[in-house]
Amino acid sequence: MAPIEYATMAVTVAVLLLGAYIGYQAYRGYRRNDDRAVLFLGVGIALVTTVQQAVSTLTVVFVTRNELVPLLAFFGISTAGLLSILYAFTRA
Repeated sequence: MAPIEYATMAVTVAVLLLGAYIGYQAYRGYRRNDDRAVLFLGVGIALVTTVQQAVSTLTVVFVTRNELVPLLAFFGISTAGLLSILYAFTRA
């Protein structure tokens, strides 16, 4: 593998770990304070970082026939995560 592939893999793992950790901390904040806004913020952050990256990577690896499937997964999860964050700031 080329050095750029190692760097890409390292950054991807860092995003997965940091996103999962931040989402977990937001969940703990929700449990401690029973604040729905914190729950939706944590879910949104987890979707935008961890879930988005994991699903996009898995669809690229396992779905190679159609190039639009990984893009649909990427943008669909991004949209859901950003809507969750927006909901946390405006409605919850």
